[in-house]
Amino acid sequence: MIKKEMIKKHLFTCSVMLVLVLISKLNIFSTTISEKVVSTGDISHRNSKFIFIKSNANAYNFANEALPVNDARVTRKLKVSLKQHTFKTVQSTILHRKAEKWFPIIEPLLRLYGIPDDFKYIPLVESGLCEGTSPRGARGLWQFMPGTARTYGLRVGHGVDERNNLRKSTIAACKYIKELYGEFNSWTLAAAAYNNGSVKLERAINRQNEDNYFRMSLNRETGSYVYKLIAMKAIIQQPKKFGYDDYFAMTPSTQLLNFN
Repeated sequence: MIKKEMIKKHLFTCSVMLVLVLISKLNIFSTTISEKVVSTGDISHRNSKFIFIKSNANAYNFANEALPVNDARVTRKLKVSLKQHTFKTVQSTILHRKAEKWFPIIEPLLRLYGIPDDFKYIPLVESGLCEGTSPRGARGLWQFMPGTARTYGLRVGHGVDERNNLRKSTIAACKYIKELYGEFNSWTLAAAAYNNGSVKLERAINRQNEDNYFRMSLNRETGSYVYKLIAMKAIIQQPKKFGYDDYFAMTPSTQLLNFN
């Protein structure tokens, strides 16, 4: 009798221990799963050259300054500029190849001076398809005139021409663009003034009593200049849409994700 009771007690003790072990195991698995879920959600995004964020390029703009809507003249000029920059018209990928070479140097300098990223397309418009010295004497990727180049710190003359130096000329361009924005309080007007000069643009604004670039009547080159910048931005960001089938969209370094 006593022996039977001892056996029962021993079995009961073993059962209790078995239950406790099972409960302990379940708790361990539960904790492990929970920790894995939390750690996955805490992964941070850092800069990388491999994974890209898709940018919304459906709405055309320059430096986040939108084009007027329901304006037939603006729509027509934009369509013309976009067509002029398609692969069917250009018949070359030189613009994309130059962007790959120039942008890694230009983008950080624009950010350093607080200038919108869209200004990186100015060298492509100015020198993308045709490099060298213009009939008026402008030279380099940013097409500086000799006097303007010297004003913003570039050495020109005596066998030296820093207008051809990408980094130095970009720094000079940043100083100039920053100054133009301070004068016109509009990045679109700053871009137009970069092309036409601040004095001529100021006269046009006063004469027309209008300070919206897209509603102004300007000379042919300046009147199409910002549209060219917008078109250049479009073909670089959406190459396949405009016939550049061999190229993927280029994304600014600030929009890159890290992959570990």
